[in-house]
Parts: sequence; C-alpha cells; structure tokens
Amino acid sequence: MYPLIFVVTLAAGTVNAVQAGDRPEQANPAIDVRGYLRVSAQAAQHRQSRRLTEAQFLRLSRERGTVVLDARSREKYDELHVKGAVHLSFPDITIASLARLLPDKNTRVLIYCNNNFRNAEGPFPAKKASAALNLSTYVTLYDYGYRNVYELAPLLDPQTSALEFESSRR
Repeated sequence: MYPLIFVVTLAAGTVNAVQAGDRPEQANPAIDVRGYLRVSAQAAQHRQSRRLTEAQFLRLSRERGTVVLDARSREKYDELHVKGAVHLSFPDITIASLARLLPDKNTRVLIYCNNNFRNAEGPFPAKKASAALNLSTYVTLYDYGYRNVYELAPLLDPQTSALEFESSRR
C-alpha cells in the first residue's frame, strides 16, 4: 500500500497539471471544436431571419415539400409531437441518416424543440435556454449544408396552440 502522502501528492500533481494546461492537446481529426464554433457563428447569423411565428410555422408546415423535423428523443416524440412531424433523434443525425431523410438539401425543414412548449413537462421537459435543442439542431443542419431551415420561435402551450399534436404511443 502507498503512503497517504504519496497518493495526495500524486493527485494534487495531476490536478495541477490539468489546471495549468501542461497536457498537450490530444489530436483527433474527427472532432473539430474550432470548426464547430466557426459554423455556429455562421449559423447564428443565418438563423436570425428564419425564426417563425406560430401562424407562419403552421402555414409553411402545410405546404407541399416541407418537412417538420423533431430531433427530440424517440420516447418524447412518441409521447407527443407536432402532427405530421418526422423523427430523427439528434444523436442519430449523421451524413447517412440525413441523406435518407432529406436527400435534397434545398428541402424546407421546420424545427421545434422542448423549449417551444410550456405546461407540458412530460413530452417537452425544459432545457437550459443556451442548451435548447433548436440551437444544436439548427447548427448541425446548417453544417451539413441545409440552408432552407426555419425554426419555431415562440414559447407555446400545447393546450392552446393552433398547432395540432399527436402521439405515437399505442
């Protein structure tokens, strides 16, 4: 068994090394934080003119060729979602899954998330505003080359919303 002083010194040394940034950055060509931050800034600029009122969202959702995308978990989608929305859980968004679901990058895509709805914590549990699923979904779609994306803007109550909802539960 090691003396207690050695263990404490080792642990303190590890914490200090991490805090001081003594470790070299671990290279991984499949992860690009600088690219993500750059694309996020571009997507944020693009998004400013693509936030829809409830009435605009409803009208566009009814137009031919428009896809309403729900990127929440399968469980929450099945519990309650905007009627006619297709499901692709955010962790499952990949090059291949988008190519299957949205082969034409010019397709109009409407998105919404938990933070668009209040008084429905079961199917739409609140997230921290800066971590709203709309943000990461918009940035991701933008990064994959989809520029015809629109986002539901307001905070709505499903009980009084003009949007129709449905459940996939049997």
